Amino acid sequence: MFIWLWAGLVLWGTLRACSSCYGLAWFDFCAIDSEKRPSENLGQVLFGERIEPSPYKFEFKKKVDCKPVCTKSYNTNKPEDKAHLDFLKKGMLLNYQHHWIVDNMPVTWCYDVEDGQKFCNPGFPIGCYVTEAGRPKDACVVNSDFKDKDTFYVFNHVDITIHYHVVENEAAGARLVAAKMEPKSYKHTKVEAPDCAGGPMYLNNKFSGELKIGYTYSVQFVEDTHIRWASRWDYILESMPHTNIQWFSIMNSLVIVLFLSGMVAMIMLRTLHKDIARYNQMDSVEDAQEEFGWKLVHGDVFRPPRKGMLLSVFLGSGTQIFIMMFVTLFFACLGFLSPANRGALMTCAVVLWVLLGTPAGYVAARFYKSFGGEKWKTNVLLTCFLCPGVVFADFFVMNLILWGEGSSAAMPFGTLVAILALWFCISVPLTFIGAYFGFKKTGIEHPVRTNQIPRQIPEQSFYTRSLPGIVMGGILPFGCIFIQLFFILNSIWSHQMYYMFGFLFLVFIILVITCSEATILLCYFHLCAEDYHWQWRSFLTSGFTAVYFLVYAIHYFFSKLQITGLASTILYFGYTMIMALIFFLFTGTIGFFACFWFVTKIYSVVKVD
Repeated sequence: MFIWLWAGLVLWGTLRACSSCYGLAWFDFCAIDSEKRPSENLGQVLFGERIEPSPYKFEFKKKVDCKPVCTKSYNTNKPEDKAHLDFLKKGMLLNYQHHWIVDNMPVTWCYDVEDGQKFCNPGFPIGCYVTEAGRPKDACVVNSDFKDKDTFYVFNHVDITIHYHVVENEAAGARLVAAKMEPKSYKHTKVEAPDCAGGPMYLNNKFSGELKIGYTYSVQFVEDTHIRWASRWDYILESMPHTNIQWFSIMNSLVIVLFLSGMVAMIMLRTLHKDIARYNQMDSVEDAQEEFGWKLVHGDVFRPPRKGMLLSVFLGSGTQIFIMMFVTLFFACLGFLSPANRGALMTCAVVLWVLLGTPAGYVAARFYKSFGGEKWKTNVLLTCFLCPGVVFADFFVMNLILWGEGSSAAMPFGTLVAILALWFCISVPLTFIGAYFGFKKTGIEHPVRTNQIPRQIPEQSFYTRSLPGIVMGGILPFGCIFIQLFFILNSIWSHQMYYMFGFLFLVFIILVITCSEATILLCYFHLCAEDYHWQWRSFLTSGFTAVYFLVYAIHYFFSKLQITGLASTILYFGYTMIMALIFFLFTGTIGFFACFWFVTKIYSVVKVD
């Protein structure tokens, strides 16, 4: 039985692996062109994951020692060879990594870390570098032989260990439960007939002349009866960095947020209960005129907001995103979108977004009609094309940059056409159907009538003005997500697996609750100050969480990533802006619906003369 090892430099669209945005072929590693590449799903293509066939092959239970793969020869006097060497050195300097998979399992490099624990990295570096001061960087610290100053060491040999267990009463006979490897560097004494002897394969930074690098590998098989097939990913996930710290931080964040949410809910319920009881006990108009607060603006609180068309479009797109995220995370919690199903998370999100055009059109139409709007055609078209168009335009510009730089993470033209077909042929018609039913229904009935003449808003204090309230409103929601945000950004930009979808779903629910309560609280304060412009303020208050997200992403860029080059910087911030826009629509919609429910509720339970 033969097992094929598929190896690829998985770029994921990350800037860590896109400092100069070149694909696999530019690294001049051993390759095989005679075999067909496996097909990727939509999620893998969107993430820039490309799988290439590998010349590293082995037969089950057949031990291999120092088997040659290929030999690469370079002459620095030739411009093409010098360019390949320079790029190889740049890749080692930036800690580029190979990502191999066998039987859908990542080939991991397990090494000891602090406290006697092991960390299994689903990738291994192409090499490492010792600085001019003699300080080893990255993987060079694991080998004491790497000590020459201003020198690059190439990992041109791998020791692969396949762990398997025998399955009784099955034709397959055995199952692979783990694939581990150890990268090594050998300057083979005979490159044509390698023996995996001699010192490390080094390359001085100022080297000139001819150089030969021989790539080899060894394979051994180990029977392991302790690892079950269903748990074969556990040894990777359990060794992820700072797992214990992540659990503690998440629990700490949840306790704090739940406590604050309980306090907000208690204050709101007690205060509103007293207000409603006091207002309902008034017997005369004179008593009502002596009162100030939220009841005095009952004739203006449902007045249509300015730019109601834009707000309704944002609400429709936000509803679409909210349902998509909820269903995606729910399926992820059930295990359908685990790391073993490559690209499934993004594929599920895109398909759900396409199919949820009907709720987007319905919500946008319903609220636009309640705002008194009559340009229904414009409303439907903006719902179909405004927010998705901005995201697609940003993504297309990023893809053009990847195309221009020759990156393998660039999306093929055919995939772009397929995405446009999904958008125009499925999402747009569904949005029109939802808008048809939204406009067909009667407008939203409000519990109080709206006065013809707008009430004058008194001068507001600093704390009840719009901008301070909006800025303060996003702090609490961001406080409950920033820990998860760190690990999510690590999984996107630093090739770390994210698998704690249960905690992510719990944080998602708490984020919804926190956005709702924080926005309701600020809305109540503004209504008590006789400021009845709550629609846009409620949307922007919780939506301002996206601004904190953007600031945190900028901090992450400068503190955690090693990105060089204008193209890579543009790519990072381009993709970050897409995430910030989606998060803005998501949180803003939550805040608006929470305040809409709150305002409708309180004005429906009081007597209005």
